[in-house]
Amino acid sequence: MTDRPESASQTAGPYVHIGCTPNFAGIEGVYPEDLGARMITGEVTGRRITLVGQVLDGTGTPLRDAMVEAWQADAAGRYAGQEGHDAHFTGFGRCPTSETDGSFRFETVMPGAVAWPKGGLQAPHVTLWIVARGINLGLHTRAYFADAPENDSDPVLGRIEHKVRIKTLMAQPEGDDVYRFNIHLQGPEETIFFDC
Repeated sequence: MTDRPESASQTAGPYVHIGCTPNFAGIEGVYPEDLGARMITGEVTGRRITLVGQVLDGTGTPLRDAMVEAWQADAAGRYAGQEGHDAHFTGFGRCPTSETDGSFRFETVMPGAVAWPKGGLQAPHVTLWIVARGINLGLHTRAYFADAPENDSDPVLGRIEHKVRIKTLMAQPEGDDVYRFNIHLQGPEETIFFDC
């Protein structure tokens, strides 16, 4: 043991892009492409969709230095590593937000309903993790799909006490196979974040 005080905690950046997405940061030659840049690696099964959005602070200002990671099941509701999962789908994506408008984009597939450990199914969703300068711990949320009928029986959505806030977890259809999910870190439209 030492008698020295504990060091102050660190936030994620400004170096999160250098370490996690070096190609995006202009550092070439580390990896052929940044980890998570492509979720679809071949002739994937299921409906291809694009999940787009922005990370916004409490004033509605876009965070231009955030990074969003996505984890999800394939079209059959299986995660990478589970028996029978789609070999052409990684289930993992990583996207730094745009330096101009704080936007992110994932080319993916509509996830299938996932088994709930206590029985039943979870509605199709994408789990998202957000880091940025000023965030001490990554934030976890889920993007559900507003037009998915399974939402009514989802066990996670069913546990949310303030039902009026469920809308902050809904990705809205926006044109052909495009869904918009804006992440509000604070304010009246604050996205629900989960302890994971």
